[in-house]
Amino acid sequence: MTEAPMVLAERRGRAGLLTLNRPQARNALSDRLMEELGTALLAFDADPDVGALVLTGGPDRFAAGADIREMAPRRYPMEDFIGRRWETVTRIRKPVIAAVAGPALGGGCELAMMCDIVIAADTARFGQPEIGLGVIPGAGGTQRLARAVGKAVAMDMVLTGRQLDAAEAERLGLVARVVPAERLLAEALAIAERIALLPPDAVAIAKDAVNRSFETTLAEGLRYERALFLSLFGTAGQREGMAAFLDKRPPRFR
Repeated sequence: MTEAPMVLAERRGRAGLLTLNRPQARNALSDRLMEELGTALLAFDADPDVGALVLTGGPDRFAAGADIREMAPRRYPMEDFIGRRWETVTRIRKPVIAAVAGPALGGGCELAMMCDIVIAADTARFGQPEIGLGVIPGAGGTQRLARAVGKAVAMDMVLTGRQLDAAEAERLGLVARVVPAERLLAEALAIAERIALLPPDAVAIAKDAVNRSFETTLAEGLRYERALFLSLFGTAGQREGMAAFLDKRPPRFR
């Protein structure tokens, strides 16, 4: 009997929709699930008819964290099971939108933070409870969280396991916007469709430029931004976008 896929992938217009599909384990992020997710992400990234991606866990949950049953027997030193499987989402050139309902805890919170835009349902909860398991976040929870919400709140969450509800996560900058749970997927797909209508070169370069701001000094980041800005002149998107503006008509990007 063939096992059900742990990640469902489908096209919705020009958006690629990825749904974590392990409900019996609250979408615990097992090795197999992360392998399937990476494969699906790379396939959509290579598809010229897909302009942006949406990652969700369904209407009731995002992901409750890494699979503790897999992790518990492991002993140090060991294979870096997180790095190879978990970092694929950060290598995707197209924007990835996390649509989060219910709990996004531990690895689930880290996975959401790897995405480019986080849209939260009003039911969403975010947390890094690893300290209660005798470990710490290992997929960016101490690093991306501090950059998103600041040191004080990150310390509070990492050291005590405190969770943020959707409203507080929005106020602190962890999520871009909060919507009613019943509108979550539609809102995320609408954002993906809007991005997919824009010039793909400019979209990919804009994503790269913003991400670089977290990895370099301001002076170096400004030089990098300027170089990317200049590189877009002469592209089809730049020619059409500026011609449409001057002609006072909607642009027709290919």
